[in-house]
Amino acid sequence: MSADGVLAELQSEADAFRAEYERVREAVGRVIVGQQRVVESVLTAMLCGGNVLLEGVPGLGKTELVKALAGVLKLQFRRIQFTPDLMPADVIGTNIMTTDDMGKYRFEFRQGPIFTQLLLADEINRATPKTQSALLETMQEGTVTTGGTTYRLEQPFFVLATQNPIEQEGTFPLPEAQLDRFMFKVVVPFLNRDELNEVVTRTILKQRYEAVPVLDGARILHLRSVLERVVVSDPMRDYACRLVLATHPDSAFATERVKRFLRFGASPRAAQALIRAARVRALSQGRAHVSFQDVRYFAAEVLQHRALLNYDGQAENVSLRELIDEVIAKLPTEG
Repeated sequence: MSADGVLAELQSEADAFRAEYERVREAVGRVIVGQQRVVESVLTAMLCGGNVLLEGVPGLGKTELVKALAGVLKLQFRRIQFTPDLMPADVIGTNIMTTDDMGKYRFEFRQGPIFTQLLLADEINRATPKTQSALLETMQEGTVTTGGTTYRLEQPFFVLATQNPIEQEGTFPLPEAQLDRFMFKVVVPFLNRDELNEVVTRTILKQRYEAVPVLDGARILHLRSVLERVVVSDPMRDYACRLVLATHPDSAFATERVKRFLRFGASPRAAQALIRAARVRALSQGRAHVSFQDVRYFAAEVLQHRALLNYDGQAENVSLRELIDEVIAKLPTEG
């Protein structure tokens, strides 16, 4: 096939991707009031095969958003309410003793709720670190290992976790190793006046909108394969790497405030996530190539939970999000 033919095919796939992306976003938007940026972020991460940490005060529709996505994407859905007494076996499953047809005793593995396609880990920071770590292998590899046996989960598989930033009593902060496995951290904002009025109106009139299936698991996997064909030029790749390096206080790309207030910067996974998210962003705009704007678009969601404040930053109550926004704004596209 000629170069023009390849470009035409890529553009055709980009147009098809954009159409399906918009259909999903509109279907979720009929169920969820407002939160367009949140919906876009979660949908982007899911199409990349990434996991998302949703942070927001209670009542903003985080759980409803996940349920709506499960319905629109036609995925198996399970929810785990994380509590301090939740054990790893409650998440991944456990071996129980049973008898076979001959009356002999044997161990049989009973799958836990993690064996699904879309897992909602509600209030994940209320569980102990031991239980939180039960998700590590699953989030990274898509597998569960117990009793010396490894089980592969049905794909696509996503973890969407929620946490409340206000109530900290009786909670266990997520360790950096687990935070790094979330592709995005999405802060769910409060509703504006019009959105809040719409929520109250739906409540008064008892209006409830059901999620209409638009995609399925097989189609999601196909769309992922399309992502791999999106062109990422050398300057775009280098820009993503420089964005990550700019969060490291000992880097030549770091700003003065980063050098002063950050202890550690983002990991290499952040650079990978920036490129994956940029590819989805490009396709959602009907383009088969990544631009600087695409790399920047989800940079805050990728970087804000991967950097760590030092003592001075904590003492002065520095906002990590503002610091990351400053890095994104000040880093030149040409380096």
